[in-house]
Amino acid sequence: MWGRRITDPVAGPLFADKTADDDIESGTIYVLRSKSDNPEIAASRNLIHKIGVTGGKVETRIVNAALDATYLLADVEVVATYKLFNVNRVRLENIIHRVFVPAQLNLTITDRFGNSVKPREWFLVPLSAINEAVERIRDGSITHFQYEPETASLKKIGEAA
Repeated sequence: MWGRRITDPVAGPLFADKTADDDIESGTIYVLRSKSDNPEIAASRNLIHKIGVTGGKVETRIVNAALDATYLLADVEVVATYKLFNVNRVRLENIIHRVFVPAQLNLTITDRFGNSVKPREWFLVPLSAINEAVERIRDGSITHFQYEPETASLKKIGEAA
């Protein structure tokens, strides 16, 4: 497993509730829920979320979800979106995925071409934990936290259990 250490703990907020005139919209964090009837997914539907970042419209991105293994070969519903301003989308998405990696869905599906695919952006986390992560992104403290599946919450890195 690869790791990456964020060494600048005071990087500042990545986005805010209010925008300034000179802010540049740079994308959206989106949270999706699968409508798959796969028993493994359906059993935990309210906890399984795809968390991603896009520079375009979320609706456009998910138009052919049922044909794409990234979306578990099923339609999806958008459960939350958060606008981004003045951020590097790739960096932010990497940070979000690092936070939730302990709850990454371990699932392999066969795509429509017969290839095995292991989607990496799906996590077994409640929406409340995702909302907390977004708040920590807003206040700049997200790099100090990681998701803890045992408590279904974010925990400060280095804190005793």
